[in-house]
Amino acid sequence: MNTTIRAEAADAAAFWNDHAVVLRREAADGVFHGFASLHSGTFADMVRMVARMSESERANLVIEKSGDRQYSPAEIAALAHRIDFPA
Repeated sequence: MNTTIRAEAADAAAFWNDHAVVLRREAADGVFHGFASLHSGTFADMVRMVARMSESERANLVIEKSGDRQYSPAEIAALAHRIDFPA
């Protein structure tokens, strides 16, 4: 897989279809974070789900994408508005 300097897939479909999990922020860096997932699915589905939540609900969540990259609530909101975000 080709990646950009920001470690995002060069192929948009691959980027959005990667596996991802939604975690509580406080559990994301813990030893048992693998057991703390609230939801899992494609990265696009997890971004869509979290972006639709109220600001107060998503404030305590992160999305962890394949490769251990974590996205903060602000990044999630920005991703949902990208031009290449799947409809």
